[in-house]
Amino acid sequence: MKHTPQSTELLYSNNQTFEDGRLLPVMEHFYTLQGEGMHSGKAAYFIRVGGCDVGCHWCDVKESWNAHLHPLVEIEPLLEQAIQNPSGVVVITGGEPSLYPMEFTTEFLHKKGVAAHLETSGAYPLTGNWDWICLSPKKTITPLPEIYSKAHELKVIVYNRNDLVWAQKQAEAVRAAGNNCPLILQPEWSKREEVMPLITEFTMQHPEWRVGIQTHKYLHLP
Repeated sequence: MKHTPQSTELLYSNNQTFEDGRLLPVMEHFYTLQGEGMHSGKAAYFIRVGGCDVGCHWCDVKESWNAHLHPLVEIEPLLEQAIQNPSGVVVITGGEPSLYPMEFTTEFLHKKGVAAHLETSGAYPLTGNWDWICLSPKKTITPLPEIYSKAHELKVIVYNRNDLVWAQKQAEAVRAAGNNCPLILQPEWSKREEVMPLITEFTMQHPEWRVGIQTHKYLHLP
C-alpha cells in the first residue's frame, strides 16, 4: 500500500516541538522480560512512546495510537532511571518510535554502555543509532525499502493464512537487500489456537523461518 506519512506534528500537535528528541510522548515504561523475537526471555527496560498511524486492526496497544493522549516528557531523567536496571538493555517501542528523533536517546544509552533496541514497523525513516532493530512489517503500510537491509530480525505477525504469503514477500525483500537476519513468524494472540497449526506446517516446509510466541503473555508480564 502506498503510504503518505503523516508528520509528527500532525500526529501530536502543530504547536509542539520535540527539542531534538529530548522531549517524547511516553505512554509507559517498565522493567520486564522481553517476550518476543530473538531476545525473548531476556530482561530489558521498555519505553513505549505514543503515536502510530499504521492502524493494525489486531494491535494489542491501540491506546498508543493517539499521541495526544501521552504528554511530552523530558526523556533524560527517564533514561537515567532506565539504565539502573541490571540487564544493560533498553527497548524503545510504541506506537512507532521512528516518528520521533531518537538520536538523543541512543547516544545517551551508548555513552552509559547500555544497548539500544528498537521495535519498528519500518514505515518511517530510522532515527537514532541502534544496536538491535526488530522489523515487524505491516500490510497496511509497507516498510521503506532502505529499512530491509538494516533489520537484525524480521518478525511477521500471522492473523490468517494470507499473512504467510505476505511473510514470504517480506523475507524476499530482506534477502534482496543482502540481509541474512533471522525470520520469525508469530501468531496474533487472539488467533493463536487457530493459526499455530498453519504456522507450524509452513515453518516445517520453509525451515528458514522459526516460530515465535508472546512468552510474556503466558507469563502474565507487561
